[in-house]
Amino acid sequence: MKNVRKAERAALGAALWVTVLMAAVLVFTGCKKGNDASPGGSGDGPDGASGPVFAVNTIEVSRGHIRDYLALSGDIIASSTVDTYSDAAGKVSRLYVSVGSRVSRGDPVAEVDPSRPGMDFIPSVVRAPVSGTIVALPAQIGMTISQAVPLARIAGGAGLEIRLYVAERFISRIALNQPCEVTLDSWPGEIFRGSITEVSPTVDATSRTMEIRVGVENPGSKLKAGMFAKVRIITEEKENVVKIPVFGVVNRFGEQFVFVVDYSNPEFPVVRRRTIVQGILIDGVLEVTGGLENGEDVVVRGQTLLEEGSRVNIIERVAPLGAQ
Repeated sequence: MKNVRKAERAALGAALWVTVLMAAVLVFTGCKKGNDASPGGSGDGPDGASGPVFAVNTIEVSRGHIRDYLALSGDIIASSTVDTYSDAAGKVSRLYVSVGSRVSRGDPVAEVDPSRPGMDFIPSVVRAPVSGTIVALPAQIGMTISQAVPLARIAGGAGLEIRLYVAERFISRIALNQPCEVTLDSWPGEIFRGSITEVSPTVDATSRTMEIRVGVENPGSKLKAGMFAKVRIITEEKENVVKIPVFGVVNRFGEQFVFVVDYSNPEFPVVRRRTIVQGILIDGVLEVTGGLENGEDVVVRGQTLLEEGSRVNIIERVAPLGAQ
């Protein structure tokens, strides 16, 4: 019986050694295969052909112009207005005009009857002091007025301007003759051109704002006094600058950089991490003053998991940025 048990233990030990030996051979063979793989070939490193492939969208770096602006809004007003007054106090007995009427200098605007109880006088005719358009008519028939109350307001000529108020912190960016772009909800899609024609010499102490006037072109007489306008004052303009969408910039651990596609191996393009020097940022378009060249491809989508040398599959090449 003892001899049988010894034989069983010997057989079990031999089987265990065979198992250990086979496992060692398999581990050694796997390590040898991994070490024989050439870098950049079939290995699993970042530049290896069999590594993970990330789907990305890219955009070609382009050159063009970029401009900074200050966005404000205000009311369109007539560039010059004249109030019309009566020479005599009395009741308004007749109106010759209405709001929007065109008048020439000397045309009748209204009649004022200066009669009193027991005293009859000939009505006094109030005439337009200048040629223009009636933009306001405070007087109404039957109203009693004095010589200090205006009967009508006349906008002389066809010029229009926009009255704006600039916050004190932006005053340093404002100057005469700066170009402006004007848009209105009543004319969607259209841009009207203008420029700063007047800058107030003082700042309102209560609101901490400075008044400015913007003269605006009015082709086709589309603009009317009283309309609400949105104005972009162009404060800085640069030509022939490198620019990319700002969402292509990666912010990681306090660093800001982009991923540029490297086509050294056309079959397996990879990305390279590139630090850039940033300029002004306008409406999602970033000026790049250093670190990129015109024509390079920058990853703008799918860059979250990328690292230096990651393989990429370019799903879409976005069209280069146009003029901003």
